[in-house]
Amino acid sequence: MKFLLKKILIALTKAHIKKYEPMIIGITGNVGKTSTKEAIAAAIGRIKKVRIAAGNLNNEFGFPLIILGNWDDEYYNQGSSVGLWIRVFLVGIRGLLIKKIDYPEVFILEYGADRPGDIKKLAGLFKPHIAIVTAIGEVPVHVEYFSGPEDLAKEKSKLVEVLSVSDFAVLNFDDLAVLEMRERTKAKILTYGYGEGAMVRVSNLETWIENGIPEGVNFKINYNDTLQGGGQGFVPFKLSGSLGKSQGHAAAAAAAVGSIFGMNLVDISAALADYRGPKGRLKILKGIKNSIIIDDTYNASPSSTHMALETLRDLPGARRVAVLGDMLELGKYTIDAHREAGNMAGSFADLLICVGSRAKFIADSAANQMPSENIHKFETSDEARLKVKELMKEGDLVLVKGSQGMRMEKVVEEIMAEPDKKKELLVRQSKKWLSK
Repeated sequence: MKFLLKKILIALTKAHIKKYEPMIIGITGNVGKTSTKEAIAAAIGRIKKVRIAAGNLNNEFGFPLIILGNWDDEYYNQGSSVGLWIRVFLVGIRGLLIKKIDYPEVFILEYGADRPGDIKKLAGLFKPHIAIVTAIGEVPVHVEYFSGPEDLAKEKSKLVEVLSVSDFAVLNFDDLAVLEMRERTKAKILTYGYGEGAMVRVSNLETWIENGIPEGVNFKINYNDTLQGGGQGFVPFKLSGSLGKSQGHAAAAAAAVGSIFGMNLVDISAALADYRGPKGRLKILKGIKNSIIIDDTYNASPSSTHMALETLRDLPGARRVAVLGDMLELGKYTIDAHREAGNMAGSFADLLICVGSRAKFIADSAANQMPSENIHKFETSDEARLKVKELMKEGDLVLVKGSQGMRMEKVVEEIMAEPDKKKELLVRQSKKWLSK
């Protein structure tokens, strides 16, 4: 039954694509997909009708929901009731019979790879015209389902391998595994990043601070021999509400895609002034006791955890507090990855709270560099949340980070200054997640 359902959904979706001929922008990677997706949408949304993938609709069931009817993942998570899928079919058939005036010109889709073969299958069914690969990292998330990072990178590269000579591959210059994918595609190549040789280059990234409080990031971007016919000089960008180098990467990827659509850097910078970044990705929130929370609770991998800790380390604050949960799906890399996070946190954090059975390795490593009385361990976020609240002091700067299965947003909810806005500000606030 599930196989037949999938076949019908895919057939309807491909029929819609054939009828309306939208451009498909595909994104994959292990870090930064959602930030990149939303930054690209903010940029080209100024000139095109854009629809982006909502939540985790990144598979053969998710894509039809986006393309046929713009449903979000909360609708998808309601279950597999007959009524739900009948509605999807009816809307899909109606779209084939009646011309939709407001049908999107561009879809921005995330291509997920939980297991080998996932992206190859998706890319074969729904070939993108532009493919962006964000980052793989030395020890990426989901690596436990692959033989190693190289095997996972090979799977991610399937998204650029399907591209034709008239298509575009937009690759992260700063990630060697991603940059090497330029040898695996026939498409035109654009690279972005902080490195000297990146075609769309970020520089001079600084935290934007007002009255001692971080508000976002400032940086500059310039084109170097891209579609605009050479360099365009350095254009300033200012992004509100989120922190970290990842914001520069997202903006640079958006600038690369914008150049494909004929946009210049000044217009892209103006468009991104309204971009606020997705929830749970290095978001700045007001906390209790005049504290500042860096909410990075969407998910965690070794590279994203390193970036989050780096962001915490480089910000001013009365105390730097790191609340770190388990990083899941790392397989044989689990112990070393958590120990490395502990080494980094222990080198600067004033207070460390570790959550989960794997996070004990973070605590053990950190204890070599900071007083043991400043390290606290808990099994779950529910157990940790009240203690974090108790331990916090006036003016603390608090990073909360962990894999989604650890539900670290529960800690943020406990210490945020405006818990009544949790649905607006935090990740995993759907009925499905709240019932867990």
